[in-house]
Amino acid sequence: MFDDLDDIHPLFHGAPSSTEFKKLRKRIVRNVREAVEQYGMVERDARWLVCLSGGKDSYTMLAVLHELKWRGLLPVEILACNLDQGQPGFPATVLPEFLERMGVPHRIEYQDTYSIVMDKIPQGRTFCALCSRLRRGNLYRIAREEGCSAVVLGHHRDDILETFFMNLFHGGRLATMPPKLVNEDGDLFVYRPLAHVAEADCERFAAAMNYPIIPCDLCGSQDGLQRQQVKKIIDGWEANHPGRRNKMFRALTNARPSHLLDPELFDFAGLSLKMDQTGEN
Repeated sequence: MFDDLDDIHPLFHGAPSSTEFKKLRKRIVRNVREAVEQYGMVERDARWLVCLSGGKDSYTMLAVLHELKWRGLLPVEILACNLDQGQPGFPATVLPEFLERMGVPHRIEYQDTYSIVMDKIPQGRTFCALCSRLRRGNLYRIAREEGCSAVVLGHHRDDILETFFMNLFHGGRLATMPPKLVNEDGDLFVYRPLAHVAEADCERFAAAMNYPIIPCDLCGSQDGLQRQQVKKIIDGWEANHPGRRNKMFRALTNARPSHLLDPELFDFAGLSLKMDQTGEN
């Protein structure tokens, strides 16, 4: 399936022929297929708005989704979309030129949310929450305009794990980014098909394919972000105990409500003891 180099989507043209890369590619494709199937992401006559930031994760997602579609394993229509948020110095021609060259249907949207964020957020505070909210609102609007049933995001396994710990440490709740959800208005799905894919695999894949990576200078330039702090903690655990990330991620798929403390999630008050035939316990 993966060794016929003449029968591939243009997004894979120039792919390394090494055994190591082929294993990496197979693993990512397998992980994405598992997430798509496990969480029921394919609905009938679907059209997906696949959101691209120009980072390693979104390039990996775009390539693998097109690979699955190319192989007849993902019966959906894909429209790639980049939201240019008006950041100074953003290389606005990189993504449209790349998508044109790859023959990928796409829409490039310009909305200066950068100025709004800079105006509303006091100096020294993090931009992520407002920036994300404005971006998501625009992507929902674009999805509706394009007749898409789903907004598809490039969050990977490590993003999901880090978000869980951010909610645990700073939000006082057990929650993370689910692989599939319905938006607040109830008219769009939000999918994360990279939910089972490791960040390191995305990085290796995008680097091997030499995709034109665009860094996010808005958030990445700020020191002391909570997400970066959480990432360092998890990196430390992984360094001391290799495989810890996988175990923690598996725990997110193996929740036991009766062994937590949320009475809204489990009926603790309704628990009763078994009685013997005499009516005594």
